[in-house]
Amino acid sequence: MGEAAKRYAVVTGANKGIGYGICKKLALNGVVVVLTARNEKRGLEAVERLKEFGLSDFVVFHQLDVTDPSSVTSLADFIKTRFGKLDILVNNAGVPGGKVNGENYLRRKKGEILDWNLIVYQNYELAKECVETDFFGAERVTEALLPLLQLSTSPRIVNISGQIGLLKHIPNEWAREVFGDIENLTNEKLYEVLREFLKDYKEGSLESKNWPPVVSGVTMAKAGINAYTRMLAKKFPHFCINCICPGSVKTDINHNNGLLSIDEGAENPVRLALLPDHGPSGLFFSIDQVIPF
Repeated sequence: MGEAAKRYAVVTGANKGIGYGICKKLALNGVVVVLTARNEKRGLEAVERLKEFGLSDFVVFHQLDVTDPSSVTSLADFIKTRFGKLDILVNNAGVPGGKVNGENYLRRKKGEILDWNLIVYQNYELAKECVETDFFGAERVTEALLPLLQLSTSPRIVNISGQIGLLKHIPNEWAREVFGDIENLTNEKLYEVLREFLKDYKEGSLESKNWPPVVSGVTMAKAGINAYTRMLAKKFPHFCINCICPGSVKTDINHNNGLLSIDEGAENPVRLALLPDHGPSGLFFSIDQVIPF
C-alpha cells in the first residue's frame, strides 16, 4: 500500500475501554492509529498490548490531555509532521460526570431501584469536569485537527456520545432550542449554553432554571457534542461526521456491569470510522440504529 493510500486515525482516551477496542479494530483493518491517552505510562502500555496482536506497524502513541490546549497543539503538530494528513478522528475521551454506585447500578438493572440519583452521585465539580472533557475537549481536538482532516480524500469523524444527550432529556427550553437550531448554530452559541448551565449549577439553581436533574453534566456535554456533530456535518458536506451511543459496554465507568464486551462495543464506532464515500453524515446512531436527536 503506497503512502498516499494509507489511512491515518486518531483515537482519544484510548489506553483502555472502548477507545482501546476501537484502536485495535482500526489497526486490524490496516489503518495507522495514533492511540492517545492523558497518562503516558498507561498509553505506552496499551500500545505494547496491541503489538502482541502483530500490530506494531499500525499503532503509535502520543500523549494527549484534551483539556490542555498546548497538549492538543502538540498532537496536531505531530500528525502534520509525521503523516501530513488525517483521515479518521474518533473523539472518545470522557469522564463519567458522576460517581457510579456499582451495587445500585446492578439493582437498577433488576428493576429494584429507579432513582438515578441513588445510582450516580453528582456535584458541580464532577459536572464541570465532564463538560470540560466530553464537550470542550472533543471540540478543541476536532477544531485543531480539522485542517488535517480536510487534506484527506475521505475524512471521517466519530463522536462517542450517549442517548442521555438526546434533546428530550433537557427540560430547559432555551437550551433545547439553541441545540436544535442547526441552521443557525455556532461554536459560540454552544459555549454560551454550556457556560450558563455550569453557572446555574454552581449557584445551586439546576432545578429552578430547568436543567437536567440527574447526571446533569454528562447530559449537557453529550447534548452539546450531538449538536456540534450536526453543525459540523452541515459545514463540511464531504466529510462523514456522526455520533454514536455504543450501547452498554463493560468498562470502568460502570464497574464492568455493561452488557457488551469491549470488542462488541467498538464494532459500530469502527463501522462509522470506515464508512464508504457518500455514507451517512450528521446522524445519531444508537448501536447500529439511526435514531432522532
